[in-house]
Amino acid sequence: MKRTIILMFLALQIVGMSAKVKIDRIDPTDWYVGMKNPQLQLMVYGKDIATVQEVTTDYPGARIDSVVHLDSPNYLLVYMNLKGAKAGTMTLKFDVKGKKSEVSYQLKEREMAGDKRKGFTNADVLYMLMPDRFAQGAHHPAQIKGMNTYKEDRSQPSLRHGGDLEGIRDHLDYFLELGVTALWFTPVLENNSPDNDNGFSTYHGYATTDYYKVDPRFGSNEDYRRLADAAHQKGLKIVMDMIFNHCGFEHPWVADMPTKDWFNLPEWLVESGGTSNPTKSFLQTSYKLTPVKDPYASKIDLKETVDGWFVPTMPDLNQRNPHVMTYLIQNSIWWIETVGIDGIRMDTYPYADAKGMARWMKELDEEYPNFNTVGETWVTEPAYTASWQKDSKLSAENSYLKTVMDFSFFDKLSQAKNEETDPWWNGLNRIYNSFVYDYLYPNPSSVMAFIDNHDTDRFLGNGCDSLVLKQALALLLTVNRIPQLYYGTEILMNGTKEVTDGNVRKDFPGGFPGDTHNAFTKEGRTKAEQQMFQWTSRLLQWRKGNPVISKGKQTQFIPYDGIYVIARQYQGKTALTILNGTSKPATMQVKRYAEVIGDTQRAKDILTGRYYDLSKDLTMRPRQSLILEY
Repeated sequence: MKRTIILMFLALQIVGMSAKVKIDRIDPTDWYVGMKNPQLQLMVYGKDIATVQEVTTDYPGARIDSVVHLDSPNYLLVYMNLKGAKAGTMTLKFDVKGKKSEVSYQLKEREMAGDKRKGFTNADVLYMLMPDRFAQGAHHPAQIKGMNTYKEDRSQPSLRHGGDLEGIRDHLDYFLELGVTALWFTPVLENNSPDNDNGFSTYHGYATTDYYKVDPRFGSNEDYRRLADAAHQKGLKIVMDMIFNHCGFEHPWVADMPTKDWFNLPEWLVESGGTSNPTKSFLQTSYKLTPVKDPYASKIDLKETVDGWFVPTMPDLNQRNPHVMTYLIQNSIWWIETVGIDGIRMDTYPYADAKGMARWMKELDEEYPNFNTVGETWVTEPAYTASWQKDSKLSAENSYLKTVMDFSFFDKLSQAKNEETDPWWNGLNRIYNSFVYDYLYPNPSSVMAFIDNHDTDRFLGNGCDSLVLKQALALLLTVNRIPQLYYGTEILMNGTKEVTDGNVRKDFPGGFPGDTHNAFTKEGRTKAEQQMFQWTSRLLQWRKGNPVISKGKQTQFIPYDGIYVIARQYQGKTALTILNGTSKPATMQVKRYAEVIGDTQRAKDILTGRYYDLSKDLTMRPRQSLILEY
């Protein structure tokens, strides 16, 4: 706890003991010089800080542009320009009727220029995991003082289980053995919400109560940086999950709103100047995202989507307030510079104000042109998803969002896995008919596909059909997409959301003290788990660094006689994914695919090492998957 306190207040050293104003905190806690955008917003916290009349500094190259007094007397915004500033300790002077309080604020050197930071691409495979449910390190803290009431109980699917960042760091070699290249964690920032009477907690991380602090149950800011450094040393990237649409109810902003429009509240409450207990009157979101793009949308439908609260315990932030948006933009930049993250996944993307989010993406892209952000855009129609991608001609406003999530692929595959592939619409025809709309995307290579995640049923449901899972992974890892895996899929983890979300967020076996089943090692896996792991790893290792997959042209064929074929071709090399989408033997008529096979006589199945004769038709077993290379 001592280490956390030191980190939080490192930059806040009160120099004058006779100061008339007490400053509790400044966000960001420190900053970096040499940014393309030299503007800096400081949010200063302290009781009656609004009594400050002037803020000055004589630090070379730094200039105070404006001081903004907010509705609450306990916040002050200081806008600065650091265009000519160098790294060092800057002194800020807060003047109250001629009496000044002096505060030291640290300006740091950047580790690298923004254009040197490389984000994730379709050459990567993202592995998504929940820190609370993956693994626990040897130094996991006991009950942490100062945190609201919580309980770690692994027998309860909706309570905290005790995973942490150290536990993830302990198993980095597992990710290398598997063959993934990037790690996406659900949010790691502080979620200081108490467990509720229904036995639920914010173990998932989507109710932020401090944007500049890692949740101490996961570790510290230093632990996060230590994990990122260790991952980078092994060639693994780190993707940070962020939420700009809402925060947690226990965030200090809720009890003391900086401005009356800091959150999305009913107009009558805003106009009356009400600034306390916003949960007494709020608009519930409809969870329907279509009004954001609907040309005929009513005002009330649009308002319910973007201004409605996700749940009563997650107040909806107002991104139309420029001070709110500046705070959030700076926060994302601070984590890039401080921890060295390689990408961002933005939760509930369309629920937030589109113009505010576009401003964020544009500023991020200008500072980090090779960085990448993926937005959660949960609508299953390709046209909707495509309209959110950067430079889309389907939208009047440019989102500047480089990567979107392919919920169409997920949805169609979820249906297809239970169907026979017929001559028209069912089975793998659904996947074919989803990819035909790739012409809508400005950049299909920057679309993220997945077969399951923390918000869906696991792909296997409550079963263990490895043949169908192999077909799904064969598609996911060879098509023109950025693929994302969900932790445990490689060892046949299953579960559904029917009773509780916790049943699709089970602990990874072997990650916690007392586990008798250790799926992190070959020896600890069951025979079925090892077979699935080995098959998946073979495919991932083959994919890694393979330009045929990351750069190759894609050609797909309408499913014919139950067989679906997709080719990837680059510089004279071909990878051919062949799936029998039926529960019966099927024959692939090789001549029909002559345009991608040519005069090739012999091809190797990268999954088994077996060679196939392509001069004659192929007979495939029920639900068989082949990935042929030639």
